[in-house]
Amino acid sequence: MWRLYHFTLCPFSRKVRFALAVKGVTHELVQERPWEKRPEFTAMNPAGQTPVMRRSDLGGTDLILCDSVAITEHFEEALERTPLLGATPEARAETRRLVAWFDQKFYAEVNAPLLAERMYKRAVLKGAPDGGMIRQAGRMADMHLDYIDFLLERRAWISGGQFGLADIAAAAHLSVADYLAGLEWDGHEPAKTWYSAIKSRPTFRPLLAERLEGLPPPPHYDKLDF
Repeated sequence: MWRLYHFTLCPFSRKVRFALAVKGVTHELVQERPWEKRPEFTAMNPAGQTPVMRRSDLGGTDLILCDSVAITEHFEEALERTPLLGATPEARAETRRLVAWFDQKFYAEVNAPLLAERMYKRAVLKGAPDGGMIRQAGRMADMHLDYIDFLLERRAWISGGQFGLADIAAAAHLSVADYLAGLEWDGHEPAKTWYSAIKSRPTFRPLLAERLEGLPPPPHYDKLDF
């Protein structure tokens, strides 16, 4: 049995959870707070970051997978069912480009500051957030929603004609930003319509049901009509 060490508001954990659900990979969830730096966790991943997947095989040998890209691509290679990268080299390249866009650019410009100010400072340090950092993250989020609109006005899904890993990565990151009240959906109808369709998927709904104690999301967060 696989175990996934994750944190509820880690977008990379959410990306892996969504991908595993789509591909039908059975696993147990273990909540991990990376900032606590548990020795047992850092022994599995010296980077001290979620997500981490671990499988204990018969005979006592453990397989440990770290990093959301490595984990999702492992299961893409290991399981032929429900391919998520695309059917051609060109499609796979575009999918990987957009996964990197959300994992790197969106995370750095939107989720990292929101998590630092609205989650870590409030829920862990019990301090006051920096309003300037939050406003800047909101401005960057609006630019990213503009880009998602641009893509969806030209294609059915984020990376092309079919649902895939780029949609999974985008939805994972957007869901964290939305939980932290960092998104303004008005004026972004293509992105809003696409995200509503994602939110209706049974494989995504469990993510929207989770809450971080002491930090509730906005009222619209898990509603299909938002």
